[in-house]
Amino acid sequence: MRRSLAPSQVNKRPLSDSNQSKRACVKYSDQSQKTDQNSKEDDKSMTLSIYEQNIRNILSKPFKVPIANWSGSSFSRALGVRRDGIRRPLHDPTAPDALILYIPPQISAHDILKMDKDKILVNVVVDPALSKILRPHQREGVKFMYECVTGVRIEGAYGCIMADEMGLGKTLQCITLMWTLLKQGPDASPTIHKAIIVTPSSLVKNWCNEIKKWLGGRIGALPVDGGGKEQVDKVITGFVQARGRRTVDPILVISYETFRSHASLLQNAEDIGLVLCDEGHRLKNCENQTYRSLMALKAKRRVLLSGTPIQNDLLEYFSLVHFVNEGILGTAQEFRRQYETPIVRGQDSCATDSERKKAAERLEQLISLVNRCLIRRTSALLSKYLPVKTEHVVCIKLTPLQTDLYLHLLKSDMVTKSIKGNDGKVTSNALAAITLLKKLCAHPDLIVDKITNGSDGFENSKHLLPPSYIAAQSKKKLMIELSSKLMVLDTMLAVIKTTTTDRVVLISNYTQTLELFERLAKLRNYTFVRLDGSMTAKKRAKAVDDINNPTSGVFLFMLSSKAGGCGLNLIGANRLVMFDPDWNPANDDQAMARVWRDGQKKPCFVYRFLATGSIEEKMMQRQAHKKALSSSVVDCEEDVARHFTVSELRTLFNLRQDTISDTHEKIKCTRCINNIQTKPPPVDSDCTNDLSCWHHCADKRWLVDPVLKQCWHAGISMVFYQNSTIHKEKPIVEEVEEDNDDFDKKEEENNIT
Repeated sequence: MRRSLAPSQVNKRPLSDSNQSKRACVKYSDQSQKTDQNSKEDDKSMTLSIYEQNIRNILSKPFKVPIANWSGSSFSRALGVRRDGIRRPLHDPTAPDALILYIPPQISAHDILKMDKDKILVNVVVDPALSKILRPHQREGVKFMYECVTGVRIEGAYGCIMADEMGLGKTLQCITLMWTLLKQGPDASPTIHKAIIVTPSSLVKNWCNEIKKWLGGRIGALPVDGGGKEQVDKVITGFVQARGRRTVDPILVISYETFRSHASLLQNAEDIGLVLCDEGHRLKNCENQTYRSLMALKAKRRVLLSGTPIQNDLLEYFSLVHFVNEGILGTAQEFRRQYETPIVRGQDSCATDSERKKAAERLEQLISLVNRCLIRRTSALLSKYLPVKTEHVVCIKLTPLQTDLYLHLLKSDMVTKSIKGNDGKVTSNALAAITLLKKLCAHPDLIVDKITNGSDGFENSKHLLPPSYIAAQSKKKLMIELSSKLMVLDTMLAVIKTTTTDRVVLISNYTQTLELFERLAKLRNYTFVRLDGSMTAKKRAKAVDDINNPTSGVFLFMLSSKAGGCGLNLIGANRLVMFDPDWNPANDDQAMARVWRDGQKKPCFVYRFLATGSIEEKMMQRQAHKKALSSSVVDCEEDVARHFTVSELRTLFNLRQDTISDTHEKIKCTRCINNIQTKPPPVDSDCTNDLSCWHHCADKRWLVDPVLKQCWHAGISMVFYQNSTIHKEKPIVEEVEEDNDDFDKKEEENNIT
């Protein structure tokens, strides 16, 4: 367009200009016609002016964001408006449900005028996108951690331990804290510029997914787990060398193993402001290489996540606290002298009154000091937000073959020499015998090679194997009926598959048992995925995605509790079977918390299998005993010989064939008469209480779970069960009992038919 014809230029021309009229009527020669044309041109000019005015009115409207239903915050910066230089918080502290982590001291308007604008402090407010989804206990946890890492709770200390039990959203709380620190601070600038998340290798991908899920891709997370040394060095070096507020990936997610191998590249980084250690109970030994490598980092802000912060003794507890806040409890020697020795001595049954009094005083001092940097809430809070969870402890009788092999092993020289000991000491053979007994409770297949070879404990025992079993072994055929636990599992899976749409997680401490599960799944044509220590991080992430994807068609998720029992979200399944127990109740609790977590929509059922009267019941009893101790000291399998006395080993190496549940007898239940529960559990009890406060069922008629009811004939002798929530309405119980009676009648009719 010619510039002279532009609207802005046309508008500048005077309306009475005669030259404009002459140009507009070139083809008219008559004067009267010229006059008429001039008047028409004047009208056209006036019309054009009105049009131009409308255009100007449209263009003079303020800028509007071209997003449907968008409404800006009162604290957002307007385009083209010059800031007045006064600091403002990133988010509005007066907004409804705003989570304010820091409130600056009140300053009078007169003092504000005198102050330097660059020194005025502002509110630190959690991003509304996160604060609106945080539950009350999570808001409390974020505020607690922020006060810890900013030195508010303990002067000169900038670390904390997030010790919430499994399923309470520790990950979301830490992501909220990290996002807040990366984006804002009291001085209206980011508190930190980079953060490192150190986690087990199976959770590296999970952390990146969680960051993307909650922050919507507004920040980048750099996953590092394994790979070639040169490639990992390049990624870490790039992360360390990145500078400024515009760092593309300010969060590094790295596994413990990879961090230990490449720690030297990170230990000299000056701008790493936060270190977050997931499953932090891995740092219970302050002498190992991983612990020392993490301690060498220059970042003073440290957050340790662990649902089980104490697993063995107080010195391990000291290691965790020392990592987040170095020196707060003194040195290890000072801690042992000041706290551990008097507390342990005061708990001894032979302690004097003065020793017990001193122990109580020191324990109170320790708790008051540590609680300033440790926050812990129990899973009872989940009952408000999640569907009901029903936990079952299922006692299962051994098969005749299992019983014969069990007794043969107990009478062997391997065991008899172990329980006699040498000058009161436990021999190393005791651990091997315990492992053999545990595997035998699962299935003879796990030890058949030792039986056929006549290894220690199974000399001259091959004759106990039936000929059909030997023939099946040569064909690598699975004989399910030789293990009662496997028969119960087989029946349970068949009922679940045919009567529900539920998915099942199968957990064991042994990869041999996972192979047993695989053979069973292939025999029954069940779709499954498996996760154990041999899988790479990518394959682990895919396995988790498969079970959580409702369209994947996966029915079973087989999990090694040693490789992936911590931190995984398996909410795609709602039934979980713990096939064998662990000496450490923390390991079992971690593994069983995989399905009853945030995001679960269906009622959950957890089944713990125990071989009746065997070593597995003894392990369960020891777990319950250790959970009840105020010190929360528990055992690890490799330390069994250290913690068991010779007399305790004698009780371990014993099989009770005359009981439906050794555990039920040990708790001396007063609510059951002749193995019939005559009184219900206390009204305020739930599955966090000990077994004495659970329902006791010695007959399938009293079971509520119809799936477990159909499995009774496979070898179940006793069931303990309890819910995560309290059901006080009697009519509901009566209705369930009526349904169960109807179910029994139908089952009897089917059996007759």
